[in-house]
This record gives sequence, C-alpha cells and structure tokens, in this order.
Amino acid sequence: EYNMLRTTAIKVIRHFGVVGECNIQYALNPNSEEYYIIEVNARLSRSSALASKATGYPLAYVAAKLALAVPLPDIKNSVTGVTTACFEPSLDYCVVKIPRWDLHKFSRVSTKIGSSMKSVGEVMAIGRKFEEAFQKALRMV
Repeated sequence: EYNMLRTTAIKVIRHFGVVGECNIQYALNPNSEEYYIIEVNARLSRSSALASKATGYPLAYVAAKLALAVPLPDIKNSVTGVTTACFEPSLDYCVVKIPRWDLHKFSRVSTKIGSSMKSVGEVMAIGRKFEEAFQKALRMV
C-alpha cells in the first residue's frame, strides 16, 4: 500500500509541476488496492504540521529554502545538521490524529458533525500498528 500511494503521489506532483511542499490525502480501501485521491494541497497546511511531527522531517523549513531557490541537495537537515533534505523518512510505525470537540463550548453552533471544521484541538498518537496508535489517541482525547 505504502509504495503504491507513494508512486501515485510522485506522479501527481510531477504532473502538476509542484516545487516545494505538497500533501495528498487518500481514501484507501484496506481490503483491496482501491484508493481515491481526496485532496491535493500544493502548500503548507494543517496536515503538513502533522506530517512534520509524525516523521521528524522539517517540511516548512525545507519548503522555505526551496522557495528561496536553494536546491534540495544543498539544504542540510535542520535536525541532524549532516544529512541533506533529500532523505526520505523511513516509517515503521503508524500515526493517528483524532480531533477533539467541545460542542458545549459554542452554544449557538450546530452540533452536527460535517465537513466544516468544528474541533477545538486534536491529539496525535504513534504506535507500531493502527490499533495501538488509535487506542493511545482515544485515551488522550
């Protein structure tokens, strides 16, 4: 699944000619290889912040350097100071983000959950598998 979605992401950003940060959100059927692209953001977003936290890769820093025309191989990793920004994080874990709602806090707002953002925060949890990360996140909400 990972390599399939990664390959698709590379094709999408090359097709659109994206330079800098871009995130792609998918809907993936866990029982098949069927997937849909839900959203493509060729900019920094809230999802970018989650990706940076989850991987340790400084997306905003690298995107700013690219915007200043610094070539990717010349950008030093701000964490290690040794490797370049060309490295791809290796993930052997799963990250889950769950929004936190406080629907009583805003008395005049509809309590129906929809596509508009109504959360007052979020939690992020890391585990070796989805179930572990999900249970950790639920405990933190």
